[in-house]
Amino acid sequence: MKKWLTLLLIATFALVLAACGTADDEGAQGNGAATNETADENNEAANEGEKTTLVVGASNVPHAEILEQAQPLLAEKGIELEIEEYTDYIFPNQDLDNGTLDANYFQHIPYLEAQMEEHGYGFVNAGGIHIEPIGVYSQKHESLQDLPDGAVILMSNSIPDHGRILSMLENEGLIKLDPEVEKTKAEIKDIIENDKNLEFEYDYEAALLPQLYQSGEGDAVLINSNYAIDNGINPVEDAIALENEQSPYVNVIAVRKGDENSEAIQALIEVLRSEEIQNFILEEYEGAVVPVAGE
Repeated sequence: MKKWLTLLLIATFALVLAACGTADDEGAQGNGAATNETADENNEAANEGEKTTLVVGASNVPHAEILEQAQPLLAEKGIELEIEEYTDYIFPNQDLDNGTLDANYFQHIPYLEAQMEEHGYGFVNAGGIHIEPIGVYSQKHESLQDLPDGAVILMSNSIPDHGRILSMLENEGLIKLDPEVEKTKAEIKDIIENDKNLEFEYDYEAALLPQLYQSGEGDAVLINSNYAIDNGINPVEDAIALENEQSPYVNVIAVRKGDENSEAIQALIEVLRSEEIQNFILEEYEGAVVPVAGE
């Protein structure tokens, strides 16, 4: 009898242990499945919410305004565009070099090349976006032909811009440059004919030239379109002469060497060259800024 009771108790105890083990195993498997499912959901959500941030330095006008139009288009591609605005031509390249910026958008090709040569920057032109025709402005004269003998011409102190300005004046028949000198690198000393005895003053920051024009300084002032527009000057209506759209001075997206083929930079170039952005440039600036489709 005692032996039978003992066997019965052992059997009952074994069944209880088996039942408990099964319940624990099922619970463990159930919790594991739930945990894995939650992790998958979290990963999926993280992937869906993941964005690439692109920080681009730009001049206020028109560069930053153009980039603002590009922001929603880039957002559709999962790229958050942050725009850092600058009012000078020095810091955007310094900040690109030190890694504060991923790219900048403010300078034309000759200026970029001169900066790289002077400072040893390891930059690359990732793509051209637009041209800002440089203009001649005067409060005293209605045309370049009206400039008197000895007229004072005010220019920026940016040497890379001098070749551009002098080439424009040569095209207008006011001066003649040494044919041995590359046009984009021409300087005042390279003028070999100057029938009107024009006097060139070039000790001014480019950003100050609109104020000099508005205050009536000099006989004529050479102003980049971005600075003109930023100061309420309409290049198409106010300039007595305007650089034509064949200018080689294309404004570009500059990046550090090796970044030009990144997906984010390629997406930025694609958007800025899109029909939507090009139409915005044409409609907004009415010829004062001209979009380009290629480099």
